[in-house]
Amino acid sequence: MDTLIEVRNVTKRFGSVVAVDNCSLKVERGTITGLIGPNGAGKTTMFNMVAGTFAPTSGTILLDGEDVTGLAAHELYEHGLSRTFQIAQEFTHLTALENLMVVTAGKGEESFFDACFRRGKIHADELAARRKAEEILQILRLTHVKNEQAGNLSGGQKKLLELGRVMMAEPRVVLLDEVAAGVNRTLLNDLASVVESLNREKGLTFFVIEHDMDLIARLCDPVIVMAAGKVMVQGPMADIRRNPEVIEAYFGGAPAERAS
Repeated sequence: MDTLIEVRNVTKRFGSVVAVDNCSLKVERGTITGLIGPNGAGKTTMFNMVAGTFAPTSGTILLDGEDVTGLAAHELYEHGLSRTFQIAQEFTHLTALENLMVVTAGKGEESFFDACFRRGKIHADELAARRKAEEILQILRLTHVKNEQAGNLSGGQKKLLELGRVMMAEPRVVLLDEVAAGVNRTLLNDLASVVESLNREKGLTFFVIEHDMDLIARLCDPVIVMAAGKVMVQGPMADIRRNPEVIEAYFGGAPAERAS
């Protein structure tokens, strides 16, 4: 398969603590790849290094074959990598519609000349952005709150809105950070359906860190399991749930049915 994200022999130390230990993994283009592991496994540290939150101590991170090791999140955004957050990062005092439209603000080569003499072009761009935002809100089933301030939305609606901002940006790969956290099952089903649709119809690649194993099982193939700062195993979730090493890591030897 065609590798979109490749992590090569990456280590991350925080003082004397080794959070990720000479770890390698791949996210193939067009997949929804899950990253799971018990507490302290190093998965969040790994995810944050890929997302540009902080740089690895050593090793290399490639995005579509290009070395992006140590690039900040805003630089990775320009390379086509976007992420959502466990706690949604909406613009509280903007409406849901405006939260989407702001993604396109400042894009392109708008100049002082355009602002003074080509106002028609700017107006046309704004209308196009509005149409696109309204289409995305319809896909997300958020049309009824499009004029509501984003800070007033429920936790699940904010997660959907954050995914909408990703859709506005049209990235190559999206990192989903704990999308199930604080989301009721109805909205979580909507969110999962959007992810599946974007993957299936747009070919969008997702890298997902998540504690909800049912959501991982629904969305992700393959699933990568980390423990003690290293990749333990990867494969389909059905195999992961039966793997005795994974059961030992999560439950200390609990029966296999507890991993389901």
